[in-house]
Amino acid sequence: MRLNTHALLAVLVGFLGMESAMAIEEPRYEVRMSQAPFELRQYAPILIAQTLVEGDMDAASNKGFRLIADYIFGNNIAATSEPGSDPNAKQAAKIAMTAPVTVQPQSSKIAMTAPVTLEPQTASVAGAQAWRVHFVMPSQYTLANIPKPNNSAVTLHELPSKYMVVQRYSGFNTVARVQEKTDETLAWAKQQSLKVVGTPQLSRYDPPWTLPMFRRNEIMVEVAAP
Repeated sequence: MRLNTHALLAVLVGFLGMESAMAIEEPRYEVRMSQAPFELRQYAPILIAQTLVEGDMDAASNKGFRLIADYIFGNNIAATSEPGSDPNAKQAAKIAMTAPVTVQPQSSKIAMTAPVTLEPQTASVAGAQAWRVHFVMPSQYTLANIPKPNNSAVTLHELPSKYMVVQRYSGFNTVARVQEKTDETLAWAKQQSLKVVGTPQLSRYDPPWTLPMFRRNEIMVEVAAP
């Protein structure tokens, strides 16, 4: 099943409008160090759906979000069939939305058919034209039982436990502001003698109509275990 643009938007609006009535699952983590607005978190292993897209930050975010939302809302093949169903029939399954939606700059164009992790040592956001966009999948899924994407641009990956330095803030995300928060986060990691081992990521938790003062944004940077 493939959703057109209008149908996808309607489903997203309906789903996100239920936020106040039902909790949206987030990745599990433990805070190992806190110095507001910064935290050092240890994240549990997660399963993600990701896509690699080109463009500036806003264009890549929009394109990547649509590709993965299309997957979780039905453009997939269920890993197992219902009892008594035709084993040759391809069935789709809806996957629950989670938070956050994360974008991460990449150093160069990466082939969609063979994605690799290629993380630049620079933390520049303004000049980035290639991005990784990912959603964390609900915790009940593994690679064995999660529906498989029909679109080869969307791929599934298991990530091990990681340590992340995180800065939380509200408001809009312009390129300049994301770069400013990224620089602050990297500076705090350096002050704590933490070794940065990954490219900074921007994670967003709220639908686009959320008032700026209520938005939850986070800059996240992977560091080596302290």
